[in-house]
Amino acid sequence: MGQKSEKPTLESAMQRITAIVSEMEAGDLPLETLIVRYEEGVGLVKFCQEKLTAAEQKIQIISRDATGAAALTDFEEPDA
Repeated sequence: MGQKSEKPTLESAMQRITAIVSEMEAGDLPLETLIVRYEEGVGLVKFCQEKLTAAEQKIQIISRDATGAAALTDFEEPDA
């Protein structure tokens, strides 16, 4: 994620997590860098969990009205 002003997408966060894991598994990083990468990864995992929870909530909002037709109620994502 770095210093970008735009918010990452779920997909870009997952790609970054994969890159971090690869870097850490290579075993070439000094301890200080490993700690920084681990911290970044934990933040990205939290971000992904929040995105997935929001998506699940959106799906649950879809409900049936009295006539049986599908109805969609707007869902507002909480601010990060």
